Amino acid sequence: MNEYYLENARLKQLLSFKNSSPLKLVAARVIARSADNWSTNITIDKGRLNGVRQGMSVVTYLGLAGKIVEVGHNFSKVSLLIDPNLGVSALIQRSRQEGLVSGGLGNNLIMKYLPEESDVKVGDTVISSGLDNAYPKGILIGSVIEIGREFSGLSCYALIKPSVNFSNLEEVLIVIQ
Repeated sequence: MNEYYLENARLKQLLSFKNSSPLKLVAARVIARSADNWSTNITIDKGRLNGVRQGMSVVTYLGLAGKIVEVGHNFSKVSLLIDPNLGVSALIQRSRQEGLVSGGLGNNLIMKYLPEESDVKVGDTVISSGLDNAYPKGILIGSVIEIGREFSGLSCYALIKPSVNFSNLEEVLIVIQ
């Protein structure tokens, strides 16, 4: 009974986000996690028959989750944002400073290519910039928890705590473009 209650609460939040979003979204369930890369890839129960195509972004009501990297008839594989091989053009919401967000240390993300004089502060919100076609502008990515300098000394980076908890994803939304 408790499991149904928790599922109902999650689905209500997902439906509320879907109804309030200007994006066209399709809901999907996580049906598997990659055995070789447990934390960075998932498989969902929607595919080509549902209008899903490679390169579409995947979100939750908490923010950006990843990108579709493989599509079958009735399933798709998603590379999660914590994958170091996945990059998202992003910006600091307050200062509009642009950078590239990718998987980093553990469950945190890293925003790279920030100029040395960047206006970035701990606590700043990071969102998708919309500069690449895969991710719509303004989707929450996370918040800055640490700022550092690259070894070269010519640029900075920001460590980001993602808004999505990637280890407990059960339902997601696919942005249909």
